[in-house]
Amino acid sequence: MKKLFFFALSSWAVLGAFAQTQSPTATPAKAPAKAAAKVESAAQVIERAQAAMGSAAVNSLAFTASGTGTTFGQAYTPSSPWPKITYSNFARHYDYANAAMSEEAARVRAEPKGGGAVPLMGTGEQKTSGRLSGEFAWNLTPAPSASPRDIDGRIHDLWTSPHGVLRAAANYNAIVKKVTVNKQVMTTLGFTVPGRFAAVVYINAKGMVAGVDSVMPSPVLGDTAVTTWYDDYKDFSGVPFPSRIRQEMAGHPVLDVTVSNVQVGTPLDAAVPDAVRNFKENVVASSAADGNSMGVWFLAGGSHNSVLIEMADHAVLVESPLYDGRSLAVLAKAKELLPAKPVRYVINSHHHFDHAGGLRTAASAGLTLVTSQAAKPYFEKALANPNRLHPDALAASSAKWSVEGVSGKRVMTSGARTLEIYEIKDSVHAQGFMMVYLPQEKILIEADAYTPGAPNTPTPAKLNDNNLNLAVNIQSNSLQVARFLPLHGRMVDAAEFNRAIGQGQ
Repeated sequence: MKKLFFFALSSWAVLGAFAQTQSPTATPAKAPAKAAAKVESAAQVIERAQAAMGSAAVNSLAFTASGTGTTFGQAYTPSSPWPKITYSNFARHYDYANAAMSEEAARVRAEPKGGGAVPLMGTGEQKTSGRLSGEFAWNLTPAPSASPRDIDGRIHDLWTSPHGVLRAAANYNAIVKKVTVNKQVMTTLGFTVPGRFAAVVYINAKGMVAGVDSVMPSPVLGDTAVTTWYDDYKDFSGVPFPSRIRQEMAGHPVLDVTVSNVQVGTPLDAAVPDAVRNFKENVVASSAADGNSMGVWFLAGGSHNSVLIEMADHAVLVESPLYDGRSLAVLAKAKELLPAKPVRYVINSHHHFDHAGGLRTAASAGLTLVTSQAAKPYFEKALANPNRLHPDALAASSAKWSVEGVSGKRVMTSGARTLEIYEIKDSVHAQGFMMVYLPQEKILIEADAYTPGAPNTPTPAKLNDNNLNLAVNIQSNSLQVARFLPLHGRMVDAAEFNRAIGQGQ
């Protein structure tokens, strides 16, 4: 089966409409397949498929695989495919009875350009470990930490899995259609999990789940199309399971793995840690400017930082990251720090989804978004796309927003404050990569080009290419940097950066 089709769902208006408005990078949906006259009831279709797939015996299932994938949302340019990675191990464990799952992976980067903090092939593997239990998502490396922006994605992965999707279809009043796909007659089950995702399941003549077309929410793209193919079913200890799994998100491939082992009935430890159950976004503000200037605050307390800059009659925020939860907390802290000076601009360091995940939040407050000229049309299209499945702050807002692009350099002046925005050129991390410089305080604000290590970290044996590239850009723009405010990690003086690039003091 080369391609699945989005099919009309009366329970969710038309799922195909999502494909026409989904994201700047997604391929257009093809016309709905031609329906046959006679259809079974949803209960009959589900019963037939569960019998063929042995689903009655599957309350939990774990599989191990290897293959290739990509880092979703970390493209080198805004509209290019996601960077390729290679998995020596990719494993998921589904616990349908307890609405829980785990995902373990060992991976390396297969191409040098783009984001994702994955090591290049030959420099060691990155190991990841994630969990879902009910409404909680968290990661285990290096220690348990809440990951609320992964909840929607993991719920989607659990309930669009080959056996899980039949349970979901039974629980959410699926609608049946007969369709012809690539000359094969298939039965589809269309349903919506409220607030999470909408799906059309394709069941072939043998009763196997051949694939799933779905739409899920994204903090950056809004309603986002996903297509998952389940190919080459084999018998694994009496239970049929696909030996190959492929997936696309927003029009680009994200996964292509070959399954080597399946175990049924194994228990999954998905007890929610207290730190995850009690998680709340925490924004910690530290002054980064001396008392003789208008205020500059380093807003930390999470995996991603922001910076608040006081201007004469307003404020500028550098970075609105991750998702609504984080960015709403950052905007609230900005209002607390400068109650008489509203934030008017949000500067986005680059288009990678972890750094752009709060731009919809900023737009909901009617702010002007400043990004690279390369990313401007991408974000204009993404922000105009609705988030109907899991309405976000932007969906609830009637505020007017705009996007401004920067190419090369831009200077913003207000009263005694001058703020300079520069493009970081020739970086392998991203094209349209930007840094912010405050000449009065000699402060540089940047993301991912330099993330400080632990205090007193010695110069590494192999210097980091992104660090070196940042040093070249600092020098070419004649910036006199005394302090770094990185958007990951801690605030540091220039001496630490100099040590990282092998220049001592």
